[in-house]
Amino acid sequence: MRIVLITSGQPTLNPRLIKEADALLQEGHHVTVIYQYWNDWATLHDADLLAQKKWKAIRTGGSPHENKRIYWYSKLRFKLGLFLFHHFRIASELAIGRCSKLLYKEAKKHPADLYIAHNLAALPAAVRAAKKAQVKAGFDAEDFHRNEVSDDENNSDFALKKQIEEKYMPQADYITASSELISQKYSLILNRDITTILNVFPNKDIEQKPLENNCLKLFWFSQTIGPDRGLEEVIRSLNQIKKPFQLHLLGNITSSYHEELLKIVTFEKENIFIIEPVQPDKIFEIASAFDVGLATECSFPTNRDICLTNKIFTYMQSGLAIIASDTAAQKQFMNQYPAMGLVYKSNKINTLEEIVLTYITNPDLLKLHRINSKNYASNNLNWETEKIKFLSVVNQLLKG
Repeated sequence: MRIVLITSGQPTLNPRLIKEADALLQEGHHVTVIYQYWNDWATLHDADLLAQKKWKAIRTGGSPHENKRIYWYSKLRFKLGLFLFHHFRIASELAIGRCSKLLYKEAKKHPADLYIAHNLAALPAAVRAAKKAQVKAGFDAEDFHRNEVSDDENNSDFALKKQIEEKYMPQADYITASSELISQKYSLILNRDITTILNVFPNKDIEQKPLENNCLKLFWFSQTIGPDRGLEEVIRSLNQIKKPFQLHLLGNITSSYHEELLKIVTFEKENIFIIEPVQPDKIFEIASAFDVGLATECSFPTNRDICLTNKIFTYMQSGLAIIASDTAAQKQFMNQYPAMGLVYKSNKINTLEEIVLTYITNPDLLKLHRINSKNYASNNLNWETEKIKFLSVVNQLLKG
């Protein structure tokens, strides 16, 4: 079968899309990925990534460096869409993403048996392309989109995403979501079944490195190192600890935010390290050099409370113990898979400090949690398992 995956981001920035494209190709389908420019860093890594892939990748919408005219025109149209929606609650398809119209225009050029949208801004393109071709459409909800920015129903972002969800999600022939709680939310709203596909990764054969010199090495990563990610809370907790530790942060960071972080650091500043972003597949080897992975999600807005990010599953594949904040999704997950980490209360800074001290002073517990974490990832929480669920959904749809 011919399958087109559409994203309003870039392949490097969307590991779920890459895993799905690879799985569909291995299943024998003809796979095309349509995407748009997001940033220069991802473009650089896309070049290496796509050179290794056998599925076809097409970028639309230009960039600041190539096809500049269409890029700046699409930015202008996007800003107009945002203005119209913010003031008049119209033009939602223009406002939801810079390239929503262009993604649809490109998708129409590629006849398929199934169009799959990744990210909400790609959903109108996939649904409309499928409708025009009289074929099927699918949608992967990696987030609970209407509450990504705010829980205020009067908020423009909430209203925009709610409108797109209510118009296009009922038209999708299947929907998957990245956590059980997101699936439950959308299932109640749409009155339909949602399949949960966790943000797991293929099994990695990575050697677990022992604790060195009684110095606990903490690791956190994201595409961006910035505010409202729980990092300030972590640093304030670490300020109270007098035993040896290191904090390693991987991601893009602005000089101004770096300075803000250093201002609240009272421990030795040489014990905090910034690592430049790397290709997604290289994070596992980097992470394996550390002892504990930090999953410092905030509980607001609702999406942050109910999502399960790829952090936890990266840490598990890399053999790290996990320190997780007490969001609803993370508490549920850590209870379901016990003895691989510890949960701290976000509103009580001393609980995070106590957990870090527990691992520093109890290396046997740290070793046990690291072993259990890797075992969970190897035995069940991996793409080899979740891929079966994903392919089952797709193949049943195509056979129907």
